Amino acid sequence: MKLVFTKSNLNKAVGIVMKAVPTRTTMSILECILIDASTNEIKFTSNDMELGIETKVDGEIIEKGKVAIDAKLFSEIVRKLPDNDITLETDDNYTATITCEKSKFNIAGKSGNDFSYLPIIEKDKSITLSQFKLRETINQTLFSTAMNDNNKMMTGELFEVSEHSLKVVGLDGHRIAIRNVALEGRADDVKVVVPGKTLSEISKILSTDAESMVNIYFTNNHILFEFEETIVVSRLIEGEYFKINQMLSSDYETKVVINKKEFLDSIDRANLLIKEGDKKPIIINIEDGSLEVKVQSAIGSLNEDIDIDKDGKDIMIGFNPKFLIDALRVIDDENVNIYLVNPKAPCFIRDQEETYIYLILPVNFNA
Repeated sequence: MKLVFTKSNLNKAVGIVMKAVPTRTTMSILECILIDASTNEIKFTSNDMELGIETKVDGEIIEKGKVAIDAKLFSEIVRKLPDNDITLETDDNYTATITCEKSKFNIAGKSGNDFSYLPIIEKDKSITLSQFKLRETINQTLFSTAMNDNNKMMTGELFEVSEHSLKVVGLDGHRIAIRNVALEGRADDVKVVVPGKTLSEISKILSTDAESMVNIYFTNNHILFEFEETIVVSRLIEGEYFKINQMLSSDYETKVVINKKEFLDSIDRANLLIKEGDKKPIIINIEDGSLEVKVQSAIGSLNEDIDIDKDGKDIMIGFNPKFLIDALRVIDDENVNIYLVNPKAPCFIRDQEETYIYLILPVNFNA
């Protein structure tokens, strides 16, 4: 095999497929990138058996063939080569020779036939949306998922398609993040749970261009994302997702309209007085026309007033500041609506159309 690439094309392709190379595995072939130029196009593939990525690469095929090369080493070599054309050749023993200007690397490769190809996905149920919108939706909800595996469902996000909309939900037992996205045309009903790791890696390679589209295909066991020259296949998390509609309520005793930036900046300042790992809540005291942010910790104390529009009862309630910060940071609106019932009930931040809903559980505090 003999291929020639520009450094930028090669770097971009390697960067994409590296996202599905496992950090630890007992199968050494999975630590490789499959470079397949056995047809008239060049494809790079990586697969950790949960998540698989394949991308087409612009390059010149002088001699066809395929090889599997250690991903981490290949990535480092490509990154550190001069900014010029890079030639990749292999011999009958799968030794790869990588040449650029006066640099010449020889590294051991493996037979491409041993590599685990991506599963073939039936393309029956699908939706299409812009890459920008998908990336934004993931970034606006993924922070609410759990990191550990105590409950696998909490490490993934619900993708629920019904007629003209996609609902994406993340939760971790303390908060829920929901985004509702309008779709062009009518779609089949779908309800699947996508691993958070998959969504995290996809959001890093999606374009920020609102014109570039992504097609998403669903089966019982897999989800397939197809955009530009890349496909990403992921296993789904099996099981029944939480019944979130039972947790959502439109009842409230207090409604507050507040400037988002002022509120976020104030909580950010309050958070300076709370040490990492300290379970100190910030206390929010709502009285006519004013919301007071209060914190008292071993480091010091802060009191700050913000003007608000209030409808309903006065209330004093405590929160983990991180949960409020995470939600407010991803809302674009100038003013936000906050709905409260009592100091022990969830607080809701949502817009009129419910394109976003953030539910945050309060924290007990000593008044």
